[in-house]
Amino acid sequence: MAIARFPVVVLDCPDPQILAEFYGALLDWKVEQSGDDWCTLRAEYGDSLCFQKVERFTPPRWPGQDVPQQMHLDVVVDDLDLAETAVLELGATKHEHQPGTTFRVFLDPAGHPFCLCSN
Repeated sequence: MAIARFPVVVLDCPDPQILAEFYGALLDWKVEQSGDDWCTLRAEYGDSLCFQKVERFTPPRWPGQDVPQQMHLDVVVDDLDLAETAVLELGATKHEHQPGTTFRVFLDPAGHPFCLCSN
């Protein structure tokens, strides 16, 4: 049985609206949610892509690794406590900074952040 479902890719950026409009036009997806700090695109078939504002954003310098790509996964769970226990058993680490109450931030075994999000 899966611990989570429906992953959402979140791209850090300096202006979520501009990036959402770009990818919306590229993919023919509609902006579902828009704000100063967050925008969500959703396809008619359900897939989505989100954009999060980051102050002092430094764009990746691909293919170099001095400033690598910047993104994280959000996954929806039915029970944050049960999912937290499960991901910790898989090798995740709970991040010390927890900025919200409807989601929890973890680091995967390589150190990439991801969030468990409640419905």
